Amino acid sequence: MKKSKVCLIVPNYNWAANDSRILWHIIPYNLCLLAAILEPDYDVVIIDAYAENLTENQFKEKILQINPDVVGLTVLMDQFAAAGHKSASVLKKALPEIPVILGGVYATVNPDRAIADENFDYIVCGEGEIAFTGLIKHLLSDFPIPEKGILYRKNGTVIDTGRADFIQNLDDFPLPAYHLIDYAKYAHSAPRKSVDGPRAFPFARIITSRGCPINCCFCQVKKIMGLKFRPRSANSVLDEIMWLKETYGIKSLIFDDDNLFTDRQRGIDILQGMIDRDLVMPWTSIATAVFKLDEELIDLIHRSGCEFMSISIESGTKRVIKEIIGKPINYDHAKKMVNLARSKGIYISAAFIVGFPTETWDEIRATISFAEELNTDYTKLFSAVPLRHTKLWDLCVEHNSFKKDFSPENLSWHSGQIEGDEFTINDLTILRTYEWDRINFKTPEKIKRTAAMMKVTEEELLKIRRNTLLSAHANIQN
Repeated sequence: MKKSKVCLIVPNYNWAANDSRILWHIIPYNLCLLAAILEPDYDVVIIDAYAENLTENQFKEKILQINPDVVGLTVLMDQFAAAGHKSASVLKKALPEIPVILGGVYATVNPDRAIADENFDYIVCGEGEIAFTGLIKHLLSDFPIPEKGILYRKNGTVIDTGRADFIQNLDDFPLPAYHLIDYAKYAHSAPRKSVDGPRAFPFARIITSRGCPINCCFCQVKKIMGLKFRPRSANSVLDEIMWLKETYGIKSLIFDDDNLFTDRQRGIDILQGMIDRDLVMPWTSIATAVFKLDEELIDLIHRSGCEFMSISIESGTKRVIKEIIGKPINYDHAKKMVNLARSKGIYISAAFIVGFPTETWDEIRATISFAEELNTDYTKLFSAVPLRHTKLWDLCVEHNSFKKDFSPENLSWHSGQIEGDEFTINDLTILRTYEWDRINFKTPEKIKRTAAMMKVTEEELLKIRRNTLLSAHANIQN
């Protein structure tokens, strides 16, 4: 019996007016996970229109060639929603009768806007492994519609069943269906040069948990993944790493967790398991809570192959950390952990954010000073960006801090979105750009070290610096 065909799609984010340079061509892990769940019952096809940089006509031709029975589309943040809406329009013009389902972060944080577009028949709000697959069974196999996690129209009225429940046992998931994509294309390339890119090729990205209990003011994790930490077991993680090594020959890893060490013992079990199971390889952690680190853990991090960790300090002033951000940072402990990790040859990058409502110019300067004092291998300086369903958004509403032409659909990560009593958006654009350049490249040794982290030549690094400064000038607002 012929199986019904399900097509899962990443839209081409270049179709959105916003700047897609902030995005990597990241492997569509979540779609591959959904595909693995659906494959026993359905014929599943994945299109990554962004990775392929498809034109609208090429996208249409692919859809017509596949001729699916139902389509699932995922969209990241609000500011790339236009690409999702345009994709849905192309889909409906090509195949008007097929149901089009939207999921992902945008569908979860802004479902009302999404369902207002009649090119979307269903919106999946929340995690999709149960809600989306249940909806597919409803549409193709005559099962009841899921009780939670779906928005749809019925007789002209929008039916909202609320968001999907958070899935508790992540070990129940199968391995992602990477055989449905050109895995080598993702594993052998890193389109953007960055300090936190892969340490060796081919590489894999892995997610070992969902949820984060910290609830920083600027983060949407509470809305998207919840505050409860929901980990996969160490054995589940190690089995996936082994599978990636044996099946795809990976030579390095990037851990994509919000914080790999929320559960310290589980983190130890994963790292010790990598050592015991001959899985030691260069790895990167893109988000490491410095307040979770200690000497024993850093020693194990080093022995298991870690070459790079990104930590988030956010601010150099206790008031901003405590009253605005809400992160338990101890500056002396952070310095100690940075020095210890660097002494073992681990590259450390630290992220800082300036431009919060009520933040003073002196506090901003104190953050810059501490960023330099911390003496990490690399420093990232960001302007605060208010996202829906965050405490920072509420704080901006309270203090009327949004810039005059603010739009959540047109957020820029290259310039600020918040006007303060003591700073303008242009102040922050100039300050963070030039201080980023000064702190990171102030000596020949720093330049050489940063080039090594990015795996570029010093000449290529100089070009990156120049382009960053030119971009900052282009973002100065009249």
